[in-house]
Amino acid sequence: MPAVRAVNASRTISMIASLTSLLTFIGIDGMGHVNGHNVDRSTLHQDSNTATGPVFIAPVGNQTAAIGREVVFSCCVRNIGKYKVGWLRASDQTILSVHTRTVTHNARISVSYEPSGCSGSSAVSGNAFGVTGSSQAMEEVVNGTWRLHIRQLKESDRDCYMCQINTSPMISELGCLDILVPPDIVYGGDTSADLAVSEGDNATLSCRATGRPTPRVSWRREDGEPILIRASSAGGNTFERHETYNGSLLQFHRVERRQMGAYLCIASNDVPPAVSKRVTLAVNFAPVVKAPNQLLGAPLSTDVQLECYVEAFPNTINYWVKNRRGSEDEMLLEGLKYSVREERSGYKVLMWLLIKGFTEQDVGSYKCVSTNSLGKADGTLRLYEIKIGFDRSSRGKDHVSIIGGLAEAAQSSGANSGGRGLFGCWKKLSHFLSMCLFVPVLLWPR
Repeated sequence: MPAVRAVNASRTISMIASLTSLLTFIGIDGMGHVNGHNVDRSTLHQDSNTATGPVFIAPVGNQTAAIGREVVFSCCVRNIGKYKVGWLRASDQTILSVHTRTVTHNARISVSYEPSGCSGSSAVSGNAFGVTGSSQAMEEVVNGTWRLHIRQLKESDRDCYMCQINTSPMISELGCLDILVPPDIVYGGDTSADLAVSEGDNATLSCRATGRPTPRVSWRREDGEPILIRASSAGGNTFERHETYNGSLLQFHRVERRQMGAYLCIASNDVPPAVSKRVTLAVNFAPVVKAPNQLLGAPLSTDVQLECYVEAFPNTINYWVKNRRGSEDEMLLEGLKYSVREERSGYKVLMWLLIKGFTEQDVGSYKCVSTNSLGKADGTLRLYEIKIGFDRSSRGKDHVSIIGGLAEAAQSSGANSGGRGLFGCWKKLSHFLSMCLFVPVLLWPR
């Protein structure tokens, strides 16, 4: 029992000592609050100088730091004598430290002491030592620098911090902390999700971002193409081209299909990292089909390729059919006779049909058909045979012609002799080759 009483007595004495230190700092007159916060600072300095009491060597100063970093406030005091230095949060008068002891329960805050002159308000000397939670006595201190360390900064740390000395009246120096916050895009009603509109309607993409300082918001296309903005909302077909468009709202008047695409909203405020959000603008319209060559001719036994261009959104179902008189159209499928393929790029599709080993049965009309939820369209192509023949008449005239195709290539006019006959043969051959080059036969790309 005597041993237990001795331990309890020791703990009581320690608690009384700590409480006495705190009461000594805040004043033992029983007021229970920090004095001198609103007292004119020039008067306090003048009074301190005349009484040869503590004097602040330099102002605490204001600081700015990014969230997650560390900041250090320095309080430089001369002739501290018997008095105590403390750090407080100005907004709610919370005491953070008394002399070299940290009294706050916030583990991110600590205090350190350097027994020398002030060397700056933002850097800690290599001789300084951290004393978080320390009870080391500093009764012999005369001059020095007390530093308040705040690590892993949060937005809630944005405040003013006061270095105060428990003179009568109390004197203090104030330093304010501003926290920089990197940008963040606000999701929800203030920022657009992917948007789909009909061609000719108006569309607006919005993007809102938070941060400190206020972020700058800009737009650009994901594919690197310029942003097209109609020059006037009232009318006209003139478009302005923007590599980057600044502003939280990106507005399209009477939107066209070429304005469809993925847009990036980018927010930055010089506090890394910048952030972005991808917003897709879809423009819905019925299929439009174009056949660049509606009339094609080819010799028998060759491969013939037919082409169609399609523009539509949403995506289409595309196929080829052959018109047959007196019966239903025949759908052409991939196989030994036909090769069907297509290539998509955004809202554009290129369709190919390769007819292998062209025969007389392949002569006729073909359709490329495209359909989506908004409509259906087709393009018609007519394929015919080009006949190539060599005729010799009983009169000895040579005749080279393309029948059913374009026109006669060449025709002789009687007997030839010597150099003139040789020149005539060369002329016929050159005409024939010239005409062959204009035969519109498209071969399958290899």
